[in-house]
Amino acid sequence: MTPRESLIVALQGGRPEGLPPHFELVYKRCEEFYGRKRLERPDLEGVEGAERQRLLRENARMWAEIYARLDWAICTGFWGLDDEDQFRSFDYFREYAGDSIMLSTTLDGTVGIPTGRNMVDAAMALFDNREAELEARERRIDDTVARAERYADEGAEIILMCADYCFNDGPWLSPPMFAEFVTPFLARQVEGYHDLGLYAAKHTDGDIMPILDQLVGTGIDALHSLDPMAGVDIREVREQVGPELCLMGNVNCALVHAGTPEEVYDSSLYCLAHGGVENGAYVFCTSNCIFEGVPLENYDAMLQARKDFGPPGAEHPEPPAEMM
Repeated sequence: MTPRESLIVALQGGRPEGLPPHFELVYKRCEEFYGRKRLERPDLEGVEGAERQRLLRENARMWAEIYARLDWAICTGFWGLDDEDQFRSFDYFREYAGDSIMLSTTLDGTVGIPTGRNMVDAAMALFDNREAELEARERRIDDTVARAERYADEGAEIILMCADYCFNDGPWLSPPMFAEFVTPFLARQVEGYHDLGLYAAKHTDGDIMPILDQLVGTGIDALHSLDPMAGVDIREVREQVGPELCLMGNVNCALVHAGTPEEVYDSSLYCLAHGGVENGAYVFCTSNCIFEGVPLENYDAMLQARKDFGPPGAEHPEPPAEMM
């Protein structure tokens, strides 16, 4: 199976025959790994015509080669570009990778945690201007789904919805308020994506456990992050949601960034054992991103754990007893 085919099995609630699919929301070690930096909006300011297309094509080739070497299932490398540049990058990427890797973008019209500067005002508005706030959320979802339609037409197959809802000690809204101001809009957004033939994966950092049932009830195809730094344990999540919801993540990002390869390896084994492979649909990844400064040997330890754990039915290494 190609990485994309394995991912489809997982997104549809199954267990792929081979190793679990793998990707990261963001990978910022391109220069060390490949010898050039990822292309983003500022790099294209004032660049037009043939030169702009050359840069987009080279960037697409870089990602196709990186993903092939790292066995990724989802292309996330174009998120830092404007829409039209993403669409053209899709075309270039398919020239190099074919349909072996699923194209994606990030679009989320739901409202996440406000910034620290306007949090009090945002919270007060939910009480003082309730109807206006609800109407504004409706419009945001309409606009987001309309924008997603073009991505579907251009070849994207999965949308990662990345509004963060939670701090390390719980959601910024109480569960009853979340049920009024977020959940119905997330559900309508997911429905809109499904109507376009897109898979819908929800990312949020923080302690999601008080709102886990609401997130799952929106019909999402996958739930990403499962933040261990906020105490979210993939074993507990799997027990609550059952085997068919695709879980993504839970490899401890703090350890990936600043731990030892041995700690990263153990965190990876725990997630592979309890997130999926044998007991549910699972996509193997960190609880956030591979940022600049992540030691490559730590990311290598993650990938080695995936290989060592093996596919369903293999003799698996013993994971640690508790979440890392």
